[in-house]
Amino acid sequence: MSLSFSLAHMMGGLMLLCAFALLSQRRLASMISLYQAEALTLTAAALWQGYAQHSPDLYATALITFAIKAVVLPIGLRKMVLRFNLIRAVETVMPIGLAMILGLALIGIAVLVVLPTTLNEVSLTREDLAISLSVVLLGFLLMAVRRNAVAQVIGFLSTENGLVLAAIGMPGMPFVAEFSVALLVLLAFLVVGVFLFRLREHFDTLDLAGIETIERRGR
Repeated sequence: MSLSFSLAHMMGGLMLLCAFALLSQRRLASMISLYQAEALTLTAAALWQGYAQHSPDLYATALITFAIKAVVLPIGLRKMVLRFNLIRAVETVMPIGLAMILGLALIGIAVLVVLPTTLNEVSLTREDLAISLSVVLLGFLLMAVRRNAVAQVIGFLSTENGLVLAAIGMPGMPFVAEFSVALLVLLAFLVVGVFLFRLREHFDTLDLAGIETIERRGR
């Protein structure tokens, strides 16, 4: 059991580290690589939980996670970067140092919220939920502090990874729910991709602050 706890905590910690490191990156190529590393870690976590819980469904979850999150979505994101020529650093709403301090605060809030309210749960479940909530909150923060639409998409995808991490750490989660979430994320990514292409055609930028300025001038 101690090995099960240690490996689960290590994988959750690696995912949290990737989510936190996203806040320090200003180049989309680096952000995509970190998201892919996060997705690969989530795949490993699903495989390990499948072994620990003796659940074949989690093996299928790991396969879907690897195919969609670690392969298809990063390829799609990289194609967007090349298609839109987004090589330069993306603009941020606040200094990176301040964003990372806020990230640490959100991790502390997640721990303070989850651990006292789950005293009757198994230790592994409680700690997994705390890590998962931290990843979710860091994803929301990334969406808030980046002005580039592609960077915000990466934040959204990282948030969803946190939700999946919580799902695989809770025994008895129906596979159909996890499969539905994966398909919805893929569908949402396709819709967002079409939206970004149209956005670039009309405004010649994916900086949301710049788009708001253009809209105000048009009025």
